[in-house]
Amino acid sequence: MFTGIVQGTAEIVAIEEKELFRTHTVRLPAELLPGLALGASVAHNGCCLTVTAIDGDRVSFDLIKETLRITNLGELQVGDIVNIERAAKFSDEIGGHLMSGHIMTTAEICKIIQSENNREVWFKLQDAEQIKYILHKGFVGIDGISLTVGDVTKSKFCVHLIPETLERTTLGAKKLGHRVNIEIDPHTQAIVDTVERVLAQRDAAAALVAQTLPDAE
Repeated sequence: MFTGIVQGTAEIVAIEEKELFRTHTVRLPAELLPGLALGASVAHNGCCLTVTAIDGDRVSFDLIKETLRITNLGELQVGDIVNIERAAKFSDEIGGHLMSGHIMTTAEICKIIQSENNREVWFKLQDAEQIKYILHKGFVGIDGISLTVGDVTKSKFCVHLIPETLERTTLGAKKLGHRVNIEIDPHTQAIVDTVERVLAQRDAAAALVAQTLPDAE
């Protein structure tokens, strides 16, 4: 479990490619190393990965076929930077919102509006049907960052980024066309799916009743 508060960034220092499989190694900041052990969970751009090797500050992770398909991690090259968050502890402050580290889809940056102390970034989801889970003032995880949703249209949504977020995360360097990982708030997803299911059952029941009623003379 994660909180969506990025604790630092890390550089990809090595990549080993295999058939439908990849191992990448990052250089973790010193402050994120204490207590790190094999099998620990660490979010990379919001995607939960398991530590498979530790060599000083060089830490390795395995990425399977599904991870490479669903997320933007398969696009990374040596020298690229990722957002990092260690798994949350029970005593940690939940400054963002609870996140699982399970990426639902990706989104492309389609518009950037810059003002003096704010950046408005618009995203277009790869899976357009999932826009129903993006609600105005709701939560969304973008490359592991817990953010509040701004405006939402039928196919796009935006967030507003303060200078602190731009400086401490990789979003400050993102450009038009770049792809980011998206984690939907699970509570929002559960509510939307439940409402859709109830409405579908109601409509089906109404249709059945209509079929059984005698035709009016």
